[in-house]
Amino acid sequence: MALLGAAIVVLFVGQYSEELAIESVEFATLGLLAGMMILVYLTSQSGIYDFIAVKAGQISRGNPFVLVVMMAATVTILAGFLDNLTTILLIVPITFLLADTLDIDPMPLILVEVVSANIGGAATLIGDPPNIMIGNAAGLSFNDFLLNTMPAAVSILAVITVALYFVFRKRIQVAEENRKYVMELDARASIRDMGELKRTLPVLLGTIVLFFLHQYIHVEPATVALTGAAVCLAVTRVPIEEALEKIEWTTMFFFIGLFVMVGALETTGAIDHVAEAITDVTNGNRNAELVGIVWTSSVVGGIVDNIPLTAAMIPVVDQIQSTGGHSGDSAHWWALSLGACFGGNLTLISAAANVAALGLAERAGRPIGFWQFLKIGFPVTIASTIMATAYILLRYG
Repeated sequence: MALLGAAIVVLFVGQYSEELAIESVEFATLGLLAGMMILVYLTSQSGIYDFIAVKAGQISRGNPFVLVVMMAATVTILAGFLDNLTTILLIVPITFLLADTLDIDPMPLILVEVVSANIGGAATLIGDPPNIMIGNAAGLSFNDFLLNTMPAAVSILAVITVALYFVFRKRIQVAEENRKYVMELDARASIRDMGELKRTLPVLLGTIVLFFLHQYIHVEPATVALTGAAVCLAVTRVPIEEALEKIEWTTMFFFIGLFVMVGALETTGAIDHVAEAITDVTNGNRNAELVGIVWTSSVVGGIVDNIPLTAAMIPVVDQIQSTGGHSGDSAHWWALSLGACFGGNLTLISAAANVAALGLAERAGRPIGFWQFLKIGFPVTIASTIMATAYILLRYG
């Protein structure tokens, strides 16, 4: 549908030429996504992520509260440095294993993980696709996100995780004998290929270090990710064809279609009209603009998916900053980031991570219903957006 929309605007919008359409595609965003997809796939072949998840379960010693906190923390850390969609694909299958071993309902843990992936993904530049798009559009660095969105994401997630534990506590009570089974699991057996681990893990860690340093060495995040992927392809024994097949090309072309359509909206002046309407409603009041951006991106993104919402809002925010004399003021971008990422928890279709969890659960014979998710996602989204609004106003208002 995204590619069809792109084709229609190129063919029928007179002032929008093919050259302008190509210029509208954010190749830096695509490069960053492709590089990280390759890196994560190659490192996952060693079994390192299975090891991390089993270890998290063992550290909890089967205590339900500690288990919920450990799984939320594991997902948040992995989402921050891998991206939340990949994290869900890696962690959810292992969660079913842990839940079977503990003889508890896996659904509460999976819902906690999805919520953690969306909120925790807001903490870094590469944690969630909306942040990748915002970072490239606004020229914001990896460290900029750490300093501005991470404090909000971590503190809000801590509150939400504790609240979810009390909601689910009756469904995750663990019998004493089952706690012993978890402790008897051999986490080291999760490492399927030690040689591959030694070859690829240092490359991933080096890439993460370069993300911290990229603004100081004047290298773009996409270049860092693609360089890491290239080095990993050189040292791994996985065939290059297999690694390239694991790039989610459906997602890549979805982004291309979105970029082309948003470029048409900019060229025809539609974005200017939306920005002017928001400015008129807020009377140019900066605090009102920040609140409006947080709630619009959260609620609308929760309904239509946060990726196309972000694609449409980026030029709007850019225009609001230009017309309002806020150039160089990044507060509007942080409002968009937190709103879009937190809105990903609203429904099953609000974020790619949610859809991935749905597919994995269906494959395991434990489907997640739309209303089942909404009963958790709606209050989580409202509560986290209220806290994000308070954070934005207190820090930038």
